[in-house]
Amino acid sequence: MTRAHRPRIRRIYEPAGPDDGVRVLVDRLWPRGLAKADAQVDEWPKSLTPSTELRRWYHAAEGDAYDEFRRRYEDELTRPEPAEALDRLRALAREGPLTLLTASTDPEHSHAAVLVDLLTG
Repeated sequence: MTRAHRPRIRRIYEPAGPDDGVRVLVDRLWPRGLAKADAQVDEWPKSLTPSTELRRWYHAAEGDAYDEFRRRYEDELTRPEPAEALDRLRALAREGPLTLLTASTDPEHSHAAVLVDLLTG
């Protein structure tokens, strides 16, 4: 994968940019206060997102839980349906620019960052 095709992360609340390419929402829940028509989302693979249980655990965890979250999320991504969705993201990243969208207030410590690492690693 060339550097030009390295997936990037943007908050869903930011306006779409001309170099976003395919815009993929990687959150399980639709972002609050955002109309679907305004989001300019090309794909929304819910099977790729962390499970509800994992998401709740991470939000309730105390201290630095990111490494454990990452390990658990990567484990979830080995299941058939999420693995298929991850393969689809890999294909999109090979084809051209790819932007992963999230409502997370800390995208660099979110599931979106895990996905970018898996797509580029």
